[in-house]
Amino acid sequence: MITRVAEGRSRVVREIRAVAPLLAGPGTPTTARGPWLAAALHAAPAPVPRVRHRAVVVEAHRQGRPAGAALLSSRTVLRGGRRVTLVRLLGDGGPPGPPGAAPRRMPAADPAVAAQLADGVADLLARTRGPWELSLTGLPMGDPVLAALGARLGTGASFRTARSRALVDALDEVGPVQRSTDPAGLERWLPVLLAHRPAGSRRADVRALARVHAAAGVLEHAVVLGDDGARAGLLTLLDSGVRRPWFGFGPGLRDAPGQPWVSLVADSRGR
Repeated sequence: MITRVAEGRSRVVREIRAVAPLLAGPGTPTTARGPWLAAALHAAPAPVPRVRHRAVVVEAHRQGRPAGAALLSSRTVLRGGRRVTLVRLLGDGGPPGPPGAAPRRMPAADPAVAAQLADGVADLLARTRGPWELSLTGLPMGDPVLAALGARLGTGASFRTARSRALVDALDEVGPVQRSTDPAGLERWLPVLLAHRPAGSRRADVRALARVHAAAGVLEHAVVLGDDGARAGLLTLLDSGVRRPWFGFGPGLRDAPGQPWVSLVADSRGR
């Protein structure tokens, strides 16, 4: 097995496509799949810093498919008046996806690949100029790459666990619900739904994500009509038969306990 680093937006797009078979299982959320990651790659945070995109890839040979990959982004931030390189997983800091499931993945075919991938990420950090911070958030409990990477980063690394909150679709308790995956039908209600998009997200980014997934037939829009338009509404992503309510408004929506997430935080001072 070899480890390599692909850098630049176009190269990372190719790696997103190449790693798709590793993420094909029903347990992979939409936010870790190709269409979402490609949209996140082109989403510009505000204010716009210079963001670098890189993929650490483990594969048998350069013509083969990846056996493991970590898709990363980095940018310079100010910490106490000094410039620090902040490294995160691709998609972190972008538009929030459906709450409840751990949104990120670092796929690895087996424990040996996970260990080699952790070595590759650690080497990338070691080659970073100046101080750095690593914040890998939103991964499922027991992620083998995260565990191996934490062991390599030493005392400066810490794990954090949080219980997420999921969104529950109870619109049927409110009244008759119109549900559809028709992209043309979505356009009628999209402006209303976007007014209730996740906090901190940009309208343009969420609109692009909604349209991409609607075109693929994996986005359901649901509306409960009232006297003056929509009384309640909801967008739901359909993940291999799993319904993941994304965001909406009005009665008939409530939150519930979701899955636990684990994160790894480290910085160059702990090396």
